[in-house]
Amino acid sequence: MLPALPVEAISAREAEMAAAGKGETPAGKKTRGTRAARPPGPAARRGAAKTGQTGKAAGKARKANGKASGSGNGSGNGEAAAKAAGLPVREGEGHWTAAELAEVRAGLEDQIAALRAEIAASASQIAEGDTSEGAGDDQADAGAKTYEREHELSLSYNSQDLLTQIERAVQRMDAGTYGTCESCARPIGKARLQVFPRATLCVTCKQREERR
Repeated sequence: MLPALPVEAISAREAEMAAAGKGETPAGKKTRGTRAARPPGPAARRGAAKTGQTGKAAGKARKANGKASGSGNGSGNGEAAAKAAGLPVREGEGHWTAAELAEVRAGLEDQIAALRAEIAASASQIAEGDTSEGAGDDQADAGAKTYEREHELSLSYNSQDLLTQIERAVQRMDAGTYGTCESCARPIGKARLQVFPRATLCVTCKQREERR
């Protein structure tokens, strides 16, 4: 009979440490497991559904706004192009484009702003000249002042007449009658209007008017 092997007494603490190192649970100890995630309740589900519906509604609204803005720009450009193409032109000339008409209009509007400023400055100078006239001036000085005042008035009248012509051209653009001769109702000509935008008569009628 073989002799009994010596048994080493292992404390409970050492047993727990050995079991922990091997990934085992020591005897007599209950493992605290992680609580299982509870399924969301009815209120949470309703909130998530509302959030999803709100997100979808916002996305649809953004798409609708994008389409509306795009269609608005497209319709505006289409109207401008159609309006420009509808203006009369002479035979052999190409139709007006929206860019060409916009360029002519911008030039006219710049001239209107400059003429209005010039007329206002001229009126101010004329008013100052009237108040500065003295009773003791000799005939030469009085004559020079009178001539200068009449010259300024003439320039102011010319500027006012030119301003009226340019404003009339812009009004004809808005009315869709720009480019039509006011005498013979024939096209003035695209090339002529690009050089002389405020023209209201074609070349033939203008020459006939100047010969009178």
